[in-house]
Amino acid sequence: KKTKGTESHLDHFEMQRISTPNLNMNLYATKKTVAEGMLDIALFLANITHMKTVIEQGAGYRYYAAVLTLISFSLALQIVAGVLIIIIARRDLNEEANQKRLDSLNNKATLAIFLIFITNIFISVLGMERTGLFARMHF
Repeated sequence: KKTKGTESHLDHFEMQRISTPNLNMNLYATKKTVAEGMLDIALFLANITHMKTVIEQGAGYRYYAAVLTLISFSLALQIVAGVLIIIIARRDLNEEANQKRLDSLNNKATLAIFLIFITNIFISVLGMERTGLFARMHF
């Protein structure tokens, strides 16, 4: 049973829903893709900086080969993800003919980004150096 206050709330909700323009999925997807691309660029630059630091430390660095390999793998995956993101952004999601291919490309980009995430966890773990207070403590 509806009360008078509930009816006016529902009427207001219905009026708001009707007056709200439809969501443009293509614009939404493009904004999402651009945001992913910017994050990918930021991580790419961070990995290049990390690689430079590891190279400057030299082969005497404990995990030198492992970290360089992981960073190189991450950079390669970021390039692949970036290319996929560009391809996705250039297609129109509203065209039904593109939707299946865009879904497939989006899944591949998501997988690449997940692998980048996992790879960068290993880079962070292997790249830690004990400095300052923690260098003197033995765990």
